[in-house]
Amino acid sequence: MAAHLQEAKKVVLDYHEALGAACRARDATTGDIAEALGAGVSEDYLWRGMHPFYEQRGVQAVAEVFWQPLVRAMAPLQRRCDVFFAGANDVDDGATTWVCSMGHLMGLFDGPWLDMPPTRRVALLRYAEFSRVADGRIAETAMFCDLLSVMRQAGQFPLPPPTGQPGFYVGPRTGDGLLYDEQDPAEGKATLALARRMAEDLSEANRIARESGEDRLPHEVLARCWHDDMLWVGPDGIGASYTIERYRQQHSLPFRFGLTDKEFHGHVARLAEGRYAAWFGWANVSHRPRGGFLGLPASGPAEMRVVDVYRREGDKLADNWVFIDLLHWLSQQGLEPLDRMRHLLGIKEF
Repeated sequence: MAAHLQEAKKVVLDYHEALGAACRARDATTGDIAEALGAGVSEDYLWRGMHPFYEQRGVQAVAEVFWQPLVRAMAPLQRRCDVFFAGANDVDDGATTWVCSMGHLMGLFDGPWLDMPPTRRVALLRYAEFSRVADGRIAETAMFCDLLSVMRQAGQFPLPPPTGQPGFYVGPRTGDGLLYDEQDPAEGKATLALARRMAEDLSEANRIARESGEDRLPHEVLARCWHDDMLWVGPDGIGASYTIERYRQQHSLPFRFGLTDKEFHGHVARLAEGRYAAWFGWANVSHRPRGGFLGLPASGPAEMRVVDVYRREGDKLADNWVFIDLLHWLSQQGLEPLDRMRHLLGIKEF
C-alpha cells in the first residue's frame, strides 16, 4: 500500500508542476492551461469547485471556468503547500486512492477576478484540493478555496463581523505537513481512528441535545480528543479560534445554537497518512438556520459542503483546518455576496 500511495503522490506532484508552469504567465490562454491539465488528468475528468464554479467535466471547461480567469487576474501564480499526503479512501473501504493538498495559491492581484477589484498587492487564495488518482492519472478533483478571504483582501467583505479571528492562517506548528516520503501505515490508522472518534463524540452530543433540549457542548466532551491548546482555522466569515474554550465560544456554540434540524449526509473521501487526516462531503450536512449564525437571520433549509484537515499530536488532535463553501450556503438562502459587491461597485444594477 505504501508504494501505491507514493505513486499517487507523484502523479499529483507532476500535475502541480505542469499546471504551475502554465500559471506563471498572465497571457496564458485557456488552451495553454487545458494542455497542462491534460498531461495529468483523465479524459472524463470530474472537477468540483465552490460557488460560483460548481461541477465541471473535462480540461477545457475547468481551464475556462476556474484556472484561466484566476491566472489572468493574479499571475504569476504560485502554489505554496503546507500539507500534502495520500491515503486509501475509508468511505469505500480503500477501493479508491486520494491525495490531499492544502495551502495557498499566491499571486499579484493586478486584474479583476469575479469582478473583485484588483489591489496591485500580493494576494493569497487559501485552498484545499483533493485528487482521486486512478491508473496513473487524476480522475477527480475537489477544489475548495476561500473566496471570502480574497473579497476581504480586496476591501469588499460582505458579512457581519465574524466570531473568530478573520484573515488568520498558519500551517502546522510542527512544520511536518509535507509527507513526500513513505509513512508508517499504523500512524495513519491511528490518526483516522482518532478523527472519527471525535466526530462520533459530536454526533453523540447532538443526539443528547435533541433528546434533552439542552444544546450545549461541554468542555470535557471536546477534551476527549482535542488538546487544550488546539487551533481551529475556519473559513473567512467564521475565523480562527485558539484553545478549546475559545473554539466553543467562537464557533461551536454559534454553530450549534444558530443551526437546527441537522442531518449528516456522509463524505465523498476520508483519508489519513502519518499524523494527518482529511475528509470532505458534497454536501456533508443539511440544517435550518434559526438566526444568529454568521450574524444572519433565520431562513429555510440549506446544505453545507465542508472540508476538515486534521493534525494529530500524540493521542489527541492539535490542529483543524476547515473550509466551507459559504457562498453556496448563502446562495441557497437568496444571498449572493458576489452580486451585492457588483451592485456596490456599479458593475451590476439592482
